[in-house]
Amino acid sequence: MQNGPGGRFDLPRHPDGEGSVQVQLDPDLRIDTAKVFAVYGKGGIGKSTTSSNLSVAFSKLGKRVLQIGCDPKHDSTFTLTKCLVPTVIDILESVDFHAEELRPSDYVYEGYNGVMCVEAGGPPAGTGCGGYVVGQTVKLLKQHHLLDDTDVVVFDVLGDVVCGGFATPLQHADRALIVTANDFDSIFAMNRIAAAILAKSKHYKVRLGGVIANRSRNTDEIDRFVEAVGLKRLAHLPDLDIIRRSRLKKSTSFEMEPEPGSGLEEAQQQYLQLAQQLWDGVEPLEARPMRDRDIFDFLGFD
Repeated sequence: MQNGPGGRFDLPRHPDGEGSVQVQLDPDLRIDTAKVFAVYGKGGIGKSTTSSNLSVAFSKLGKRVLQIGCDPKHDSTFTLTKCLVPTVIDILESVDFHAEELRPSDYVYEGYNGVMCVEAGGPPAGTGCGGYVVGQTVKLLKQHHLLDDTDVVVFDVLGDVVCGGFATPLQHADRALIVTANDFDSIFAMNRIAAAILAKSKHYKVRLGGVIANRSRNTDEIDRFVEAVGLKRLAHLPDLDIIRRSRLKKSTSFEMEPEPGSGLEEAQQQYLQLAQQLWDGVEPLEARPMRDRDIFDFLGFD
């Protein structure tokens, strides 16, 4: 058992995997008033772009949306808020971890089209646990009853799943989504993430929801892989320059002016269709992740 400021972590009674040391979810911190999606993928694959545009798409369907960034860079929501908002951990540290002194306006910011934005942040480099950060964020949201008025929660989580702490959003999520590109490194990360999600699904409600192809002209390798392991591609966002430029302009794709041949309107429709599909409900997937060596063989590497 480890103590942290303002709280405590306990090791789970049922470990999530062989040799795992994970943060155990406090049963009182479950999010049971909204549909919850956790977005994972290889670092730099476009998870924040995907998450922010997906959040806007949900909001355009009339849903009340909360996006939670789970990355020490705290840049998940900057295209929604137009700035790098303070993190929950920074705010807690400023009041010496006396959470009772905080108000919702201290750490929740309204972004484009009414999307509410929170950046959980992360512990200082080499210290602490990401799971504690996520847990404290959800605890604050529940204490201030902010989840009572929310239809959809989107967790945007950093990089590959190698740390039990940053797998913590899977303990809250209904469906986990994997963002990938049509290349070996992205597919390799997708396989590992699928394995982590399956491990969590043994003890929590989270299930694999599907794959979002991003920054890829083609999806042939993605499609071949997902068919082999029992995954499903839900959407395809090509490598569009206008989406890249939207990030530079601190804007979501829905705020950009359409340009002839830019593919923007088609991309917006992809996000809207994905949001509607997720809201209506996607069937849980029972994937069969490959061993590392098998992926090399499957994708044609010697």
